[in-house]
Amino acid sequence: MSSPSIIPNDRLDRDIYLVLEDFRAGAAWRETDEDGTDASTVVEDLLTGQYEQPLRVVAFNPAEGWSRDATEEIAEELERRIATGREVSQTLQDFIESNIGRKIGVQLALPFRA
Repeated sequence: MSSPSIIPNDRLDRDIYLVLEDFRAGAAWRETDEDGTDASTVVEDLLTGQYEQPLRVVAFNPAEGWSRDATEEIAEELERRIATGREVSQTLQDFIESNIGRKIGVQLALPFRA
């Protein structure tokens, strides 16, 4: 028989996003407030320079029992948000480009069909 959790289940039944950042002493998961772990807040924090050297983004939902690498998804959302000409740091630009597999703003060519 398992004992009840001291953490309310409703706090765990949501998608949580965490950023792995490269610090001088090595990589670490950034400490963040519980309210700052949704995808849109993580994207906004990346855009506003809250992370200097992001490496990866993971998403998980403890109540549903899954986790996944969300780095490409977040990089694609960052690219969409800066498409309007928003300035970003070179480090963030490098993060986006390395995870979407192309330069920002460059669309992949469609195959020519005659």
